[in-house]
Amino acid sequence: MTRIRLIALPLLVSLALALVLAACGGTATPTPTPAASSASTATPTATATSGTATGGTATSSAATSTATSGAATSGAATSDTATSSTATSGSTAGRVVLVVNPSQSQVSYTAHEQLVGHTLPNDAVGKTSAVSGQIVLDATGQPVASASKITVDLTTLRSDESRRDNYIKQNTLETSKYPQATFVPKSITGLSWPLPTSGQAQFQLTGDLTVHGVTKTVTWQVTATFNQNTVQGTATTQVTFEDFGMQPPKVPVVLSVEDNLVLTANLQLTVQTSS
Repeated sequence: MTRIRLIALPLLVSLALALVLAACGGTATPTPTPAASSASTATPTATATSGTATGGTATSSAATSTATSGAATSGAATSDTATSSTATSGSTAGRVVLVVNPSQSQVSYTAHEQLVGHTLPNDAVGKTSAVSGQIVLDATGQPVASASKITVDLTTLRSDESRRDNYIKQNTLETSKYPQATFVPKSITGLSWPLPTSGQAQFQLTGDLTVHGVTKTVTWQVTATFNQNTVQGTATTQVTFEDFGMQPPKVPVVLSVEDNLVLTANLQLTVQTSS
């Protein structure tokens, strides 16, 4: 009996120890595994989360930046296009073009001269209908100098005395070198806007007159009659031969010629509008 107890006791102790160890081992062993698993799981999760957050934010930020940049660029392009379109449109919208009708127009000069054998002075008048061109008015009623010009063919001037005409063309105007006179309007004073479609008005037209290769700023006094589609105007100004580097003509039948000249333009202009 005692021997059985002695044999059983170690077995009981071993069994108890095994149970204890098993119990301890069951508690201890699973603990590191979950901890390691938790750490392992946590780390990737954190990494993944961090990666997602960082990458996602960066991607989102980049995308937002790109989108914003694209939108800004697109907006700028659209704005520039719109501005360009507006500028182009604004440069022509509301313009009025007055085109010279040569068949109903005439330009002339008047010079006071004293003829040989005459006690009273005489007015020498040279005329031509060889006039062409246009005057372009912008949306405010002012001339567009770059698009406006009136041209007169001086080689076609005629008066009542051919000898005078020949001398003036050859020696005074030197039409072989300077066959044309031109006028470029630059400003209008005293004309109501929009352009009248009826009635009469008086105003001043200032611009650059070029004769004999010399350009001077002159102001014309204008009286115009307005209709729906035409303007009939008479413009006058005074200049001198000296203004344009010329000498008063001297011909056998003329005793003297005053330096002052009166220039007159009787023009009929057709009205055209730009929308």
